[in-house]
Amino acid sequence: MSYSNFTLPAARAAFELEEVDTAGLFSDIEPVAPSELLISLLARNIPLATAIGTEKAKSELIVAHVLVELREQLDHRVSLFSGIDFNVDDESGLTGVCDFVISLSPVQFDLQAPIIVLVEAKNDNLEVGLGQCVAEMVAAQYFNVEHGNDIPRVYGATTSGTEWRFLKLEGKKLDIDMLPYQIERCDKVLGILASMVAQKA
Repeated sequence: MSYSNFTLPAARAAFELEEVDTAGLFSDIEPVAPSELLISLLARNIPLATAIGTEKAKSELIVAHVLVELREQLDHRVSLFSGIDFNVDDESGLTGVCDFVISLSPVQFDLQAPIIVLVEAKNDNLEVGLGQCVAEMVAAQYFNVEHGNDIPRVYGATTSGTEWRFLKLEGKKLDIDMLPYQIERCDKVLGILASMVAQKA
């Protein structure tokens, strides 16, 4: 079993999570103004990514640029990884490749604890990626504890590039924001991601 095999009910049962679904869990987070570069890139790339219509295109042409912008806004105080093997616990099925991982460590050449945000890019149906994202968030908890750098909360997101859904895992409590956030408000998406890094969400 690997991350991609987990459905949300399977992840919830396997890791004994208490799920709370809340509309607008992150809606009060202050937006962060995007750079002119990101605005320009998204204006050019969103129509192309949407026309191509694949998960890979949306990941490369939209999601990656948003996360690189986040790293820039935070003055490289975080590290960003894409398509990285993240094998934490074979017996629990916590193995596989993560689309994007953000660590609170500024070290970029190898993944270090604490991992703070995991982002899964999906083609259109964000709910399909929830189980996978939750399993990766649990793996991040394990990884952080194992490396002696535990933090109170781990966050996740599933995104089609144009639509984002955010999650929070604190201990065994899993919060899922039922409200999707649109890339047209990339300032809001950036604000939510920045608040996750600051552990304020």
